[in-house]
Amino acid sequence: RTIRLRDREFGSLGYGRTILDALVAGGPARALEACEREPLPLGRILRTGLQRAERPSLEREKAVEDAGAREIKRLNSRLRPLSVVGVLAPLLGFLGTVLGMIQAFLNIALKDGIGRPELLAAGISQALVTTAAGLCVAIPAQAAYYWFRARVDRFARRTEDLYLELDEALARRPPTSATGAVS
Repeated sequence: RTIRLRDREFGSLGYGRTILDALVAGGPARALEACEREPLPLGRILRTGLQRAERPSLEREKAVEDAGAREIKRLNSRLRPLSVVGVLAPLLGFLGTVLGMIQAFLNIALKDGIGRPELLAAGISQALVTTAAGLCVAIPAQAAYYWFRARVDRFARRTEDLYLELDEALARRPPTSATGAVS
């Protein structure tokens, strides 16, 4: 996840600026070329807006939102295993706790263990070890999940900011006729 969720894998701010600079310097066609050079999530989202450069702003915005939602969903789906481990590990630890306590109480019942704490020790020890093991797995998994999720959220905010700049640049461009000539 660390490698797959780096800024370079999303499309860095510099990559977004390259696309915006290409738009300002050479128009949507040149910006589309910049998007195609590196097929990254940021480029795919901005490409959606550039492909609709001549359409109304609201239509373009809706298409970009849809493309962004697809990319964010794809990025977040890569985090699902961490979330599953973070949720299941404490449950497995708790299951071990219950089984250890059952063992401890069975020892008391079957071996006339009242007043003999050593018979309880093995079951209670098992209960505590499994709880600790579950937490030792769950805590780092949950921390990693939320850290990576924050990276995806930061990417989403950066993409939104870049799209707003792209939309403003498209709005400043003179309209073209159906033949592509400037009116």
